[in-house]
This record gives sequence, C-alpha cells and structure tokens, in this order.
Amino acid sequence: MSDQLLMENYLLLLKSTVEVYVHGTLESTNEEVRKILKHGLDETMNNQNETYTLMTEYGWYEVSNISDKEISKTLKKVESK
Repeated sequence: MSDQLLMENYLLLLKSTVEVYVHGTLESTNEEVRKILKHGLDETMNNQNETYTLMTEYGWYEVSNISDKEISKTLKKVESK
C-alpha cells in the first residue's frame, strides 16, 4: 500500500471521526462529557488539517479554484429552489 493511499484513508477516517465528535458534542447533556468530546473534536480537526496540509505539499490532494462564472451558476441554481 502506498503512502498516498494510506494518507487518503487516514484523512477519510479523520473526517468520519469529526462527524461522530460533532454529533456527540451537540447531543451531550453532561457538561464534563461535552468538554471531553469537544477536546477530541478539536484534536481530530487539528490532525485533519495537518494531514491535509501534508498531502497538498506532496501533491496528493489537489485543490483547484472555481471560476466566478461557475460560482454564479451554482448560486442561481440554489436560489431558484
């Protein structure tokens, strides 16, 4: 398994973990539990950002800018619904 594939899988795992922490934090009625979950959320989001940054440095996660025309086109679709 390549390093790139490992990093892609790790990034997906982190994104899924963030979702779990968000829901747990939002739904928690116990303040101490909420603080623990929020800390886990913050740590996981930091790991996600570090992983994303590393992947972009290696060229494994390419980000492309969308043209103003495409943004306007998408906004018009959303507004018409």
